[in-house]
Amino acid sequence: CSGLIKIRLKFLNDTEEVAVVRPEDTVGGLKSKYFPGQESQMKFIYRGQLLQDQGRTLRSLRITDNCVIHCHRSHSAAAAAAVLPDASTTAPDASGLPLGAGNLLVPAIMTVLGVVWYFHINYRQLFTAPATVSLIGVTVLFSFLAFGMYGQ
Repeated sequence: CSGLIKIRLKFLNDTEEVAVVRPEDTVGGLKSKYFPGQESQMKFIYRGQLLQDQGRTLRSLRITDNCVIHCHRSHSAAAAAAVLPDASTTAPDASGLPLGAGNLLVPAIMTVLGVVWYFHINYRQLFTAPATVSLIGVTVLFSFLAFGMYGQ
């Protein structure tokens, strides 16, 4: 047992599971051992980096005893990953955020907020106090949402 290390697998709902592995084990092996049949749905994040290369060993990623790996189960990418299981190893850049309506929504809202702030600054007389407070509130709320989505 001297070559075994314990890794804490932490989930989005703040639950944890302890994984007992060897440093020579791979990311793919860890997924297979603890999430059999769900390997394509599981995303591992360690020190802010998405672990995409399934062949990398835990030692090469500098994962040591009592490290925390954040686990996320992706429901939407399950079908695409099942069809193309090697997508993350053959094209690592392609597994980033896909171009779609959901990813265009944030820049679109940023643009709209920028235009409204431009009008607020140049045509201040048209904005009442409640409108200004509402604009500030929407901007702060959107900032929290944007940083929550992309700042992880």
